[in-house]
Amino acid sequence: MKRAESHPEVERNPEDFLPLTPAMFHILLALVDKERHGYHIMQEVDERTGGKVRLGPGTLYGSIKRMLADRWVEETEERPDADLDDERRRYYRLTDLGYRVASAEAERLALLVKMARTKKLLSKPQVSR
Repeated sequence: MKRAESHPEVERNPEDFLPLTPAMFHILLALVDKERHGYHIMQEVDERTGGKVRLGPGTLYGSIKRMLADRWVEETEERPDADLDDERRRYYRLTDLGYRVASAEAERLALLVKMARTKKLLSKPQVSR
């Protein structure tokens, strides 16, 4: 997946945006591997979480509006075959900044999980054989 190039403005520190809301982190995760339209983002989050997280349209599009303003995502002009797509759909992809924000949030969460394990709130991960 090709991420958009960063803008020539002053490089922004992704950690300045942390912590993310769960909805925003799930949306960024859905866009890490490919461009998606809004409904496809909702489906991806639902499937990946086993139905434990469901993004409603208001939450999804409100979050996307903020991410567009912060330049974490951008609309893409590339479209699938017109016979396979609804022309009203808008497709989104991560920008370089959006990828760095998602990565910084993943690192932050990993550190929290490590601390929880140290305090014996979580068991050690199981190693599959």
